[in-house]
Amino acid sequence: MAGGKLSPRQKMINLMYLVFIAMLAMNMSKEVLQAFGLMDQKLVSSNEAATIRNKNSYENLSLKAVEQKEKYADEKAKADKIKKLSNDYYNFIENLKEEMKATVDDPTDYETMDKGNFLDDMFFKGDDGVYKEGGQLFLDNMNNYSAQIGSTLGSEFKNIGSDVASRFSTEKVTDREGLERFWLDYNYKGFPLVASLTKLTQIQADIKTTESEVLSAMLQGQLTSDVSMSNYNTILIPKTSATIQGSNFQGKIVLGRYDATLRPEKVIVNGKEITNIKDGGAILDFPAGNVGENTIKGKFIFKEDGKLIEIPIETSYAVVAKSNDAVISADKMNVVYRGVANPMTISVPGVADNLVKATAPGLKSVKGVGKYLMNPGKGREVKINVSAKLPDGTAINTNKIFRIRDIPASVAAVRGEYGMIKMPKSTLQKATISSVLPDFVFDLKINTNGFSVKVPGQPTVIVKGNKFNAAAIRVLQRARRGDVVVIFDLKQKLVGNSGYYLKNASPVNIEITN
Repeated sequence: MAGGKLSPRQKMINLMYLVFIAMLAMNMSKEVLQAFGLMDQKLVSSNEAATIRNKNSYENLSLKAVEQKEKYADEKAKADKIKKLSNDYYNFIENLKEEMKATVDDPTDYETMDKGNFLDDMFFKGDDGVYKEGGQLFLDNMNNYSAQIGSTLGSEFKNIGSDVASRFSTEKVTDREGLERFWLDYNYKGFPLVASLTKLTQIQADIKTTESEVLSAMLQGQLTSDVSMSNYNTILIPKTSATIQGSNFQGKIVLGRYDATLRPEKVIVNGKEITNIKDGGAILDFPAGNVGENTIKGKFIFKEDGKLIEIPIETSYAVVAKSNDAVISADKMNVVYRGVANPMTISVPGVADNLVKATAPGLKSVKGVGKYLMNPGKGREVKINVSAKLPDGTAINTNKIFRIRDIPASVAAVRGEYGMIKMPKSTLQKATISSVLPDFVFDLKINTNGFSVKVPGQPTVIVKGNKFNAAAIRVLQRARRGDVVVIFDLKQKLVGNSGYYLKNASPVNIEITN
């Protein structure tokens, strides 16, 4: 631009171009600094929320360790050690951030945080891989945290330990030119202050994620807000639908939230102690008694917080003479679901199937002895009426009420995975977005016709269909390693019943790994 013989006017024009380009570079630099600052703010807010969630999880684990010491004592000890390791390392990073922010007049004015002198002076001696005491201390703390977490988790949680080792790895990094560089140099040498500050906040976010993953695994994904034994109810589960007079009643009593690991201190039924305890339930086997309704009274006794907690048993069972009443049972559970064909078995003991008639709104018979399908409509309950002709010629009429419930809300999924998952951008942009109903009693198929994608720092993109479109791929490419991409607002239809309105699916969160 300055070569050759130029007139004074042309030289002035060329000089103005250079000034203009320099101004553009300065403005872009300010925008980048501002973006780093805003990202740091979001990460700080996210870390604060994660701290509260993890605190509740620690408290729940402590309560469970009291209630079920044999099951949770070891996990509680490991969690306490991980909590201390995480707090110490988190505070180390926080202190370093405070020192960095003290070098500027206004820590919220990100455009002034464009110098990298602070960490360069603290960490580096000059040559790559040669560090001052501060740089070596920084590396030692990260490596020690990763090693201590892995050692504490042991082989029982080796998958999580492997993730932690990868998350806090300080191995050499290959840059875009294919050259290997030391991790500390690659990530912090020569970077603006605000960029390094944001990276440190991301390390704190990784610490919170590590705690959350560990606690989730220890609680087996079932963290509860209230674990008091007084909130359980007892349920009588008879071995057969009806008991014939003169025979023994067989069944068991379990708690409302069934858990095979629960073992009571003592169970008393009708004044006698039950010693046959299996899979969390007291096994009953005693003479059925007279025809009609018979009561079962007693109590479950558990130890909680060093005290004995008594849960009363108050239930009843019916003893019928041979074939004088109908037996109605839902094949799936004790409720029927709207929008689903619920299989049911309806019969009367000792009576032929062709002599039994069952009627109810939405009920129809299908092939098979005593087999029906129930498609409930509006309302909260449905009453099934049964009439039958007994072998002696007498007729009986009976009914039973079933509760009607809607299909529960589904959860968004990527490749069938849901909740908080990890994958590279290249995999995510090709993946099929779907929704699933975890642990639902029916295997239903749901078509996904659209969804929304949110990448941190980018506008939300609305997608038609079940795969990323060009617009979604563009914003996904701007995601950075460790960013959490959220897929939500799924447009979904129930296969075979497109007129049924499904509840909104819960979002799926994908942590980008590259």
